Amino acid sequence: MRQLVFAGDGKVEWREVPDARLVHDGGAVVRPLALGRCDLDAGFVHGFVPMAPGEAIGHEMIGEIVELGDQVKGFKEGQKVFVTAQIFCGICTKCKRGYTGRCESVPFGASFGMGRAGGFGSSAGDLVYVPYAGAMMVPLPEGANPLALIGVADMALDSWRAVGPHLKARPGAGVLVAGGLASVIGIYAAGIAKAMGAGQVDYWDENPSRGAEAAKYGARVITDPGALAEGYSIVVDASGDAEMLVTAIRHAEPEAIVTSVCMQLSEMTAVPQREMYHKGITYVTGRPNLRPAFEDVLTCCRAHGFRPELVTTEVYDFDAAPEAWMDVSMRSAAHRPSLYDA
Repeated sequence: MRQLVFAGDGKVEWREVPDARLVHDGGAVVRPLALGRCDLDAGFVHGFVPMAPGEAIGHEMIGEIVELGDQVKGFKEGQKVFVTAQIFCGICTKCKRGYTGRCESVPFGASFGMGRAGGFGSSAGDLVYVPYAGAMMVPLPEGANPLALIGVADMALDSWRAVGPHLKARPGAGVLVAGGLASVIGIYAAGIAKAMGAGQVDYWDENPSRGAEAAKYGARVITDPGALAEGYSIVVDASGDAEMLVTAIRHAEPEAIVTSVCMQLSEMTAVPQREMYHKGITYVTGRPNLRPAFEDVLTCCRAHGFRPELVTTEVYDFDAAPEAWMDVSMRSAAHRPSLYDA
């Protein structure tokens, strides 16, 4: 079978690997239907984030179950499911606390398609073995189009953690998103904030293409930092830019929550710690815990009108998935029809 592999120098290709097979009664074999290229994938391909040539790439996937272990309950063959990017067992102490990105049963940070330890390969392949299927699979809503919801498989979950829980605790709060390196994640954060009824959603980015995508969600697009408001309660840093991070922090109100959804690429980044201390700023960074956010994001889509498909996406046939990964567009995806639909 084929699997997407990063070949180095901006190239992605199909390579033959051993067929995915059911090796444990708690697992499943899933046939991908929709593959999405994540912001992190773009970072790998374009050299912003290091990845060794030969590593499997791709972790945003919706598929259909073709084989199911006897221990997996609540699912059936032919069912369409999201498969989480993170590999986690669902039963260790960390998983039970909702820290699915820090599972104790697998090598730290284990994931599909990110060059991480554990040898789990990519979720971008002809077939994928899901080792902890009962924990790692989430049913696709009945009748939903996988291409329309592929953003929920990964990036929208990352966006949610930066705005959704905080808007539940602070209804109507003002939100600032500093856009940039994590391009779609930042735009989705603005879209989720608008859907959740934030009082004001400002999207700050000099890039006109990203600004136009954020405007589709109703965000106010700002290109000049001089136009930023004073006192945002919720701040999202998707910029990857140290100066933008500092400016965003300085426009946060006392007791604000600032979340970085992407890492700074330099090893050390200076922040205005004294100002943050006096204001009582909470600063959150790090790899998100994806699984706990699925139901909230799907509810945000269903009940509040968040539409991940609004971000312009270049769509490729499944066989052309390598071209989708090398596409310079902001967002790309690949798809194929179901084996089970009439």
